[in-house]
Amino acid sequence: AGVHARGQVAHFDLHRAWDPFKVREALNFHLKPDPIVVLDAEVAADDFDARFSATGRSYLYRILPRKAPPALERNRVWWVRHPLDAGAMAEAASRMLGRHDFTTFRSVQCQAKSPVKTVDEISVARYADEIEITCRARSFLHNQVRSFVGTLKQVGEGKWTKRDVERALAAKDRAACGPVAPPDGLYLVRVDY
Repeated sequence: AGVHARGQVAHFDLHRAWDPFKVREALNFHLKPDPIVVLDAEVAADDFDARFSATGRSYLYRILPRKAPPALERNRVWWVRHPLDAGAMAEAASRMLGRHDFTTFRSVQCQAKSPVKTVDEISVARYADEIEITCRARSFLHNQVRSFVGTLKQVGEGKWTKRDVERALAAKDRAACGPVAPPDGLYLVRVDY
C-alpha cells in the first residue's frame, strides 16, 4: 500500500517442525521479485501473536520540504515543495502526547474497539533537508500516524496553529482532521514484545 517497514514481525503456524534457517531461506527465495527480505526466523511460543502480543510500536515519517524533488528517495519520503517550520510542528505535536480520544485522527475503516489510545512519544526533528516525525505507542488507530503528519504539515505551513491542533483533537470528529499524509514517508521501525 506504499508504506515501508524496517522492523515488521509476522507469525504463522506450520504443520510440522522446520529448521528456522531453512524457513527464512525459503521465504526469501520466493520473495525475490518483491522488495521484501526476511532477516530472521525463530520458533515462537504457541500463544505468540505478532499483532496482539506487541507491547509497543514505533513509526517514523519522513518529509522532504524543498523545491528539488527526491531522486534516490523517490516513493520513500513525502516531497513537499516548500519550507516547513519544524519548530512549530514540534510544539503542536506535543499537544497529541498522552492518553486521548483520537477519533479525529482515526480512519473510517478503523476496526479498533476504542479510539482512546496513549501516545508515548511524538517528536519532530530536522536533519539537513529532511523532517522526521517519530511516533511511539502501544498501538495505533488505522491511519493515525499519517493523520498526525498531515495535520502537523498544516502547522509547518503556517495554515494551522498549535491551538488549531488542540481544537481538532478535542472535536473528536474526523472532519476536524488535517489532510492525511501519503503513505510514501511512513515506516514501521520497531515492534516491542
